[in-house]
Amino acid sequence: MLGIEKESLYFGGFDIAKNEASFRKHLMIRQPYLIVKRCFDLLFSLFVIVFVFSWLFPILTLLIKLDSAGPVFFIQKRVGFLGKTFRCFKFRTMVVNSVSDQQQAVSNDPRITRLGKFLRLTSLDELPQFVNVLLGEMSIVGPRPHMHKDNEDFGKIVSNYRFRYYVKPGITGMAQVKGCRGPAKNFHSIFHRYQWDAFYIRNASLSLDFKIIRLTAIQIIKSLFFFKHNKKSEGILLQIEETPGLVFAKTSPSQ
Repeated sequence: MLGIEKESLYFGGFDIAKNEASFRKHLMIRQPYLIVKRCFDLLFSLFVIVFVFSWLFPILTLLIKLDSAGPVFFIQKRVGFLGKTFRCFKFRTMVVNSVSDQQQAVSNDPRITRLGKFLRLTSLDELPQFVNVLLGEMSIVGPRPHMHKDNEDFGKIVSNYRFRYYVKPGITGMAQVKGCRGPAKNFHSIFHRYQWDAFYIRNASLSLDFKIIRLTAIQIIKSLFFFKHNKKSEGILLQIEETPGLVFAKTSPSQ
């Protein structure tokens, strides 16, 4: 057997656990692509770990420790390929709290640290997941892995939601480059992400993977400029508010 968990997974309308022969046939057809994809994952991950992670890790470790008390890494059990559980690595972006495995991060979440906001905006908090890629638990491109609670909740809202786990979860994915980031709170946001993930699974190819990686790189560069611009704007507003003799009138959300 392929090590599929007892709970059935469905792909393309059939139960994988009950149709293992069909599933194996599909894997055989996709084997050349999967082999090249795995080789690329290994080479790219090694490159990032050696030439980026190696020098950036000590800097971020120091900053995270100075910013708030707690461990450098946030390690969470998430749902991986064929529904298997794995430990997903991230840089910690929140203060240590007891609800991190049940509650999604939201906009202006008080649990997020000052440095955590920057790490999340630039996706640098995901950098340790290249270790997950090396271990074979993740791929560079694929549907983002969910914590177990979200996986169960979303599965109740969208039928055949476990279709996402037909491939390895990714550091980045189709849904992310299409703007589906942040908390998924309603049917529209959950289903919209699922649609893009399902599109990727049905159309996965090396050209599509490279396109997603390129678009992700562009998003990260834009987020760095956005963060810099945002900090500059905050500084200007702070100067105005603190300047004697000036009254700063805040506009309402409707304006």
